[in-house]
Amino acid sequence: MVSRREFIAAASVAAVVASRAGLSVRALAAGAKLTQDELLKFDSVGNVTLVHLTDLHAQVMPIYFREPSFNIGVGAAKGIPPHIVDAEFRKQFGIDANSALAYALTSDDFKELAKSYGAMGGLDRVATVVNAIRAERGDRMLFLDGGDTWTNSWVSLKTQGQDVIDAMSLLKPDAMTAHWEFTLGEQRVREIIDKLGFPFLAQNVRDTEFEEKVFEASHVFERNGVRIGVVGQAFPFTPIANPRWMFPNWSFGIREREIAAEVEALRSGGADLIVMLSHNGFDVDRKLAEKVPGIDVILAGHTHDAIPQLTKVGQTLIVASGSNGKFVSRLDLDVQDKKIANFSYRLIPIFSDAITPDPAVRAAIETSRAPYKTELERNLGHANSLLYRRGTFDGTLDAMICDAILAQRDVEIALSPGFRWGPSILPESPITFEDITNATAMTYPACYRMKMSGERLKAVLEDVADNIFNPDPYYQQGGDMVRCGGISYTIDVSEGMGRRISNLTHLKTGKPIEATKDYLVGGWASINQDAEGPAIWDVVANYISDKKTVDISSPSYVRVKE
Repeated sequence: MVSRREFIAAASVAAVVASRAGLSVRALAAGAKLTQDELLKFDSVGNVTLVHLTDLHAQVMPIYFREPSFNIGVGAAKGIPPHIVDAEFRKQFGIDANSALAYALTSDDFKELAKSYGAMGGLDRVATVVNAIRAERGDRMLFLDGGDTWTNSWVSLKTQGQDVIDAMSLLKPDAMTAHWEFTLGEQRVREIIDKLGFPFLAQNVRDTEFEEKVFEASHVFERNGVRIGVVGQAFPFTPIANPRWMFPNWSFGIREREIAAEVEALRSGGADLIVMLSHNGFDVDRKLAEKVPGIDVILAGHTHDAIPQLTKVGQTLIVASGSNGKFVSRLDLDVQDKKIANFSYRLIPIFSDAITPDPAVRAAIETSRAPYKTELERNLGHANSLLYRRGTFDGTLDAMICDAILAQRDVEIALSPGFRWGPSILPESPITFEDITNATAMTYPACYRMKMSGERLKAVLEDVADNIFNPDPYYQQGGDMVRCGGISYTIDVSEGMGRRISNLTHLKTGKPIEATKDYLVGGWASINQDAEGPAIWDVVANYISDKKTVDISSPSYVRVKE
């Protein structure tokens, strides 16, 4: 676990990094005009540059994405980045309120600041940034993709990820790892990898029959005379969080000892620098950095954390690059005698209006979207309030989905997974079919309807809560709490398994949920192969079309004890 001393040391390192990199807090202050040159400004150092993009979730277009206002950490991670938000986050990292960086990294006044600073991301803008760094640094640069790249938009669903693969290929990634990619199924993943043109790294995926490695575990790249060993780490809990039947011949896991062996083999083989391209989640990576010696840099993914300064654990630097194409990380390293002698870092915010789109990537995106243009633009209704997803316990976008399930499936209780992907919808905006599918597009979308006892309902909530609030990061799966409609409850995150949830109440009757009574429950994204029901995007689209306007100001009935 990270001690308070280690956290203070990390904060000191972060301050140095900010100084070296020219974090441009002043340049991105409230009211300052954003320019591409300012966003790309960087004090270059050393002989290697790592560029990191992660958790794109097929969001190739500019989007709005509100960061969480509630992000609870437990155990040693309580109260330290990434588990701080808003004013505390800005104070920690020296960011002015109402500034461009405040808009990009925190949730306060999001809907007002969105009017000033506009959309973020867009893979064509990301390409411009990546290409500019490549033009500056030449053969010093390594561009690494942290996964969750090919899925979770309507076009990516219809093309089985090909739209994103084609566009990403123009950015020339050097390697990637994965998580949601596996929900395309074993056969499709193998088809893609055979034609990918760069290493797909996942040391922790094994064949279930012989326990042999399914994918390349690591790869050595030479950049500017420096041998860089990159170890790939796919999401360890994929068969638990996602349907095992989609990849029945593969097993996963953290496999700490195997990582250590891979690192040692790379060192023995002459690697000067060891990088782990990870989809573990930030808190898992922080623990892993403590446990496995010899990793110089961890490029973290999965939990969508955007941290504007490096976190240092022992001798390991951890990079957290956000999600949805909002940020690209650049880390310059001076590697001497197999050690990092100097470094400079910047989390580059991708302000869409300030960055010129790369024409080739833009053309690829437009070509892939063209056959689906009419359905993507279909107007379903109107948002009167901000619809957002992220938050430990709730979000107004998920509250809308739960309301849709309650109404359209005629159930008493609605459950919606705590996914962290899915852009926000601004108030006073149309709600399009694309908006809904950006939050729901997946390969197992059935909106089921079933009877569930009160005892079973509580067990489901307790199980998800333990996946999130277990004090040992190695038992955390990294999402947010399951969203609920039709019920309220109290949660004490400091309690143990089976003791966190209390006061479970049926909102319609105002009565406690009875353990022995059956309730009609609707939900979606079941990992069971026999789940049946209409696709969740149709359920939500029909609900909005019937309702015409959506206005959700209070998304949750969860009472939290810490």
